[in-house]
Amino acid sequence: MNFTLFQSQIQNFFRQLTNSAWWLSLMGIILSIFFIFLYGFQGTVQKSDAVIHLSLWQSINPPANRDVFNKLVNKFNQTHTDIQVESIFVGQPQLPKILTAVVGNAPPDILSFDPQLTGQFRELGAIRPLEDWLEKLPLNSEISPNLLEELKLDGHLWSIPLYTSNLGIFYRPKLFQAAGITETPKTWEELREVAKKLTIDRNGDNKPEQYGILLPFGKGEWTVFSWFPFLLSAGGEIVTNNRPNLTNAGAIAALKFWQDILKDGSATLSPPERGYEEDAFISGRVAMQITGPWTYIMKSNVDFKVFPIPTSVKPATVTGTGNIYLMKTTPEREQAALKFLEYVLSEKFQTEWSMGTGFLPVNLKSVRSQAYQDFIQQKSVLKVFIDQMPVSGFRPIIPGYSRLSDSLGRAIEATMLGASPETALKQAQANLDSIWDSLQPR
Repeated sequence: MNFTLFQSQIQNFFRQLTNSAWWLSLMGIILSIFFIFLYGFQGTVQKSDAVIHLSLWQSINPPANRDVFNKLVNKFNQTHTDIQVESIFVGQPQLPKILTAVVGNAPPDILSFDPQLTGQFRELGAIRPLEDWLEKLPLNSEISPNLLEELKLDGHLWSIPLYTSNLGIFYRPKLFQAAGITETPKTWEELREVAKKLTIDRNGDNKPEQYGILLPFGKGEWTVFSWFPFLLSAGGEIVTNNRPNLTNAGAIAALKFWQDILKDGSATLSPPERGYEEDAFISGRVAMQITGPWTYIMKSNVDFKVFPIPTSVKPATVTGTGNIYLMKTTPEREQAALKFLEYVLSEKFQTEWSMGTGFLPVNLKSVRSQAYQDFIQQKSVLKVFIDQMPVSGFRPIIPGYSRLSDSLGRAIEATMLGASPETALKQAQANLDSIWDSLQPR
């Protein structure tokens, strides 16, 4: 409580109540005694409660993963008597709540959110750079350098990785066997042919009961994320010299490939903005699905395996990295929050978190630990994702990414509905060119 402000407000109230000098003198004596008591009480509270209470906002899903995270937060609290972290789940819509808190000067101390919003948070002055702090930590050398590079903007590290992963293609071995497929596809052409063989119309009504692959439909980030490995494999990009570049040959080729599979009739589209759902795969309506090791498929009872994203020009996939920001608050609170961030990067946290969720550790000692090595022996599909990490690219975190992603998502959606890839990407590029400069820092 700001007792000086409170005292001023009380005094103003009594001045309005009466102009009597005698009354004001008496009230001055009473108020002085009252505020001596309050200040004494305030000092007692501070001396008896030296614990710093920090708020951590997170949007971790599914709930089972959130439970793992909260248990680890509780372990931190049990071993740090001077710092207590409260993990608070921020439901939908998350970004407006976060931005409102930042603009209203009431941010959380720690935020687990989305690396692609780094540019926006940086422009609002809401986050602290972390490279100087991390370089001084002994565990700095234990963190994957590629992940730290992914989280940088303009030469500064604006967050730390909570976890990492990447995209592969889950498939149903029994359906492959039934279709006479003995090898998983290594190239785009092979993937297209395999998808055709796995598409089956059992009753002859020209409506397959089983499709080769599920493609995400919609303009949201999941669609863009799922398409990114194909963009990277084709040698494409979406940003050149900090400006959108959507009409390059690689981007067109990647979008055309998705459209070709759809035109073949061997792909089915997900419900709008729900390309992450696994129902069709688990029920056997599709034989292949693009997703990562966090998927519920990993915990289901169906038969499944995983193969790497097939290659066009070069092997590639895209990382799905979760991150944690240090928000600007006060020096004391920030120092306390940094202790929690150090805990998150530790081998112990990363091993338990990864084994409980399916994400890959960001700490290299955790990856090599006996506990994690034993774990991946039981979950052998995780080796596919670990082996893909060296060829994993990432989505940019430049200012204006949300608008870039939205325009790109609209182009992908339009192509899935029949537009030519060239036309859809040119329209998206034109839209971005008209607003891009206004989205950049001044």
